[in-house]
Amino acid sequence: MKNFLANIKRASLIAGVLFISKAAGLLYAQLVLSGNENKIDLTSGAPRVVPNAEPDSISILDFAAFPPTVQHVANVPNTVIGPPSNIAITPDRSLALIANSLTLDPNNATNWLPASEIHLLDLQSKPPRVVGHVKAGKQPSGLSISRDGKFALVANRAEGTVTLLRIHEKQVRAVETVKVCTPEENLSDVAINPDGTLALASAQKGGYLALLRIENGHLEYSGRKVSAYGQPYRCVITPDGQLGLTAGQGSGNALDRDAITVIDLRANPIQTIQYIAIGAAPESLEISPDSRLLAAVVMNGSNLAPDNPHHSDHGVLEILVRRGNTFEKIDARAVGPIPEGVAFTSDGRYLIVQCHPMRELWVFQVERESVRDTGQRIRVPGMPSSLRAAP
Repeated sequence: MKNFLANIKRASLIAGVLFISKAAGLLYAQLVLSGNENKIDLTSGAPRVVPNAEPDSISILDFAAFPPTVQHVANVPNTVIGPPSNIAITPDRSLALIANSLTLDPNNATNWLPASEIHLLDLQSKPPRVVGHVKAGKQPSGLSISRDGKFALVANRAEGTVTLLRIHEKQVRAVETVKVCTPEENLSDVAINPDGTLALASAQKGGYLALLRIENGHLEYSGRKVSAYGQPYRCVITPDGQLGLTAGQGSGNALDRDAITVIDLRANPIQTIQYIAIGAAPESLEISPDSRLLAAVVMNGSNLAPDNPHHSDHGVLEILVRRGNTFEKIDARAVGPIPEGVAFTSDGRYLIVQCHPMRELWVFQVERESVRDTGQRIRVPGMPSSLRAAP
């Protein structure tokens, strides 16, 4: 009997160690997800539906080693229409939320319609798979998950609303939707501050960021509009919670400079404090985990029609370093045409850029304030359109 109890105790200990090891391995995995679309092409200078396109997919990269391991999950609808932030990963790396923003129009082969579905991708399954869906508003686009992993916000672009999603393990449900602006103002992205009490939502065509409050599990639009340059699109908040950042395109051509907007979230009242000039037509930006570096990708004319006199064969990755409450541009690198998403791995050692028509992810190594092209090109089964690293 004594030996029997000892064996039970030993088996329980081993099982516990294996469980903890598995959980720790997932928690510290350096995951990056790329959403790859096949149904809408951008190389003609405007979005164009691709007839009889292959299904969309998700690529999962793990940078625990270099080069990263890569696996693909087929037939997960996603889109290039909207900011490249329609993917978000829970802090425990167990679940990804993927916004399915649109669907092709069954009555018009060249058109699309707003969708309202968010896929739930189980990252712990072997292989990873979609295990459910949750309904948001019309054309769910930019997503953000709170630091504690208990809730997420999604900007519904064709509705002018933000939906709050409650997360419990792998169960996600929509609990409330708050009106922020008119559909014509294109509410595109949303970012949650580290303590989960405040969020910024970008009204792209409205030309401002909306300030939202989260209290006792409820979302409320404060009515405050924060000034931004041009048409703010992707928006982020620094991991220390001090600054809000967005980048917007003005009304000029591919030769005109655009700008990053810097917002002081600790000021009373919260206020825009600076505009920093960058290249033409910013698509996305991301802050490093230590708040030190800011990466932005700009079209640089590569999204224009080939016969446009301002067309360029490449986009540009711009690197800025933080100096107190502002940023200084320190580097610019040519990347493939039509760069969509940009993301730092959660340990800050690598930076990934999507090159849409090339169906490639470009990988850069980060060393303090310098960024080096590793030459690593990761092929994906579609045109990479959205990108997110695990927090």
